[in-house]
Amino acid sequence: MDYTDRIKRILASALQLGNRANQLTRSTPLLGALPEFDSMAVVTVMTMIEEEFGISVADDEISGENFETVGSLADFVAKKTDA
Repeated sequence: MDYTDRIKRILASALQLGNRANQLTRSTPLLGALPEFDSMAVVTVMTMIEEEFGISVADDEISGENFETVGSLADFVAKKTDA
């Protein structure tokens, strides 16, 4: 299942992207690319993901690889929900 649209909504809300959220695609880089996406935003996004999808994310799963792009974050959530 592709969770990209739900991840985009979470990012738009957590980062308060406004109309810029419409430009997010699976290949949109996150860490280091969006100025709003700082360490506090990572915590907020992870909390929202846990609540939205009913999953628990361990600290060691919060990695640059999983947060590289919108698509990699959506794929991470898909793996967690399928597990």
